[in-house]
Amino acid sequence: MTLAILCSGQGGQHPGMFDLTAGLPAAQAVFAAAKPLLGADPRDIARAGGAALNENRTGQILCCVAALAGWTIVAASAPARRIVAGYSIGDLAAWGCAGRFSVETVLALAAARAEAMDAASGVGHGLAGIRGLPQARSADMASAHGCHLAIRNAPDSVVVGGPVDALEAVCRAALAAGAQRAVVLPVRTPSHTPLLAAAALRFGEILRAAPQEKPPRPGPRLVGGLDGTAVFDAAAGLDKLARQIAQTIDWAACLDTCREYGTTTVLELGPGHALATMAGSAIPDARVRALEDFRTAAGVTEWLAG
Repeated sequence: MTLAILCSGQGGQHPGMFDLTAGLPAAQAVFAAAKPLLGADPRDIARAGGAALNENRTGQILCCVAALAGWTIVAASAPARRIVAGYSIGDLAAWGCAGRFSVETVLALAAARAEAMDAASGVGHGLAGIRGLPQARSADMASAHGCHLAIRNAPDSVVVGGPVDALEAVCRAALAAGAQRAVVLPVRTPSHTPLLAAAALRFGEILRAAPQEKPPRPGPRLVGGLDGTAVFDAAAGLDKLARQIAQTIDWAACLDTCREYGTTTVLELGPGHALATMAGSAIPDARVRALEDFRTAAGVTEWLAG
C-alpha cells in the first residue's frame, strides 16, 4: 500500500473538528503547543464556534493543529511508503507531518504566516471558488474584474482572489457563463495572489531562521504545495513554501504527483472533506477518506490496515 496524506487548507473549520482527536494521548502535546499562541485551548475555541473560527490567524493555527493531531494516528499505524502534501496552510502542516519541523515550530510559523498575510492584505479582500468552467476562462474573468488566479484545483475548478466586491462580480459572471458553482469563500485574505507579495517576502525571512528537524528514515515523501514537485532540497522547498503565499498554487499537480507515486490509499487530515473529494476524482482507483469520516482512532487504524 502507498498512502497519500493530504493536509487541509482553511475554510472547513467547524465546532466538531477535534471530536476524534481531542482525547488521544499522543495528540495532547499538539493541543498544548497551540494554547499559548491562541490564548485558549484550540478544542475550546473550536467548540465555541462563531466567527473566530474563520479569523485568518486562528484558522491557520487550527488547521495545522488538526493535521498534526491527526498525524499522530497515522504515524503509529501507516505503511512505510507514504507521501504527504498540503493545501495552502496545509503545505506548512505537511512539513510537520514529514518530520521537517517540530510541532511547536509548525504552529509558531502558522501564526507568523497569518500575521504577515494580515499585515499585507488589509481589509475587504478574499477568495472565491469557481467550478464548471475551463481554468483559462475563469482566469480571464478574474483578470477582467481586477482579481487573480489563486489555486488550480482541477481542469474545471479554480479559486480566485481579490477585493470582495470584485469577487462577487466574478461569481455572477461565472454563473452567467454556465459555471456549476461560483461563491465567495469564508476566507478574508487574498491568499496566493500578488496582493500578498510583501507577506511572502517576510515569511521567507522567518522560514530561513526557523529550526529544522532531521526527517525520519524511512519517512514520507514531501510534496511542495506550490507546484507538486517533491522536496529533496530543504532550502528550495522553503523558498516555495514562502512564495506560495503570493503565487498561484497548483493543487492539481500535487494530486498528479501522488497518483504517479503509486498512491493506493488517500487520507485527508484536517477539517472538512474538500481534498478527499478532489482526490477521489484525480486518483479514481485509490481508496479515499477524510479523517472526519471516522468516529474513532481505532476505525482509522483498521481502515489503514485494510
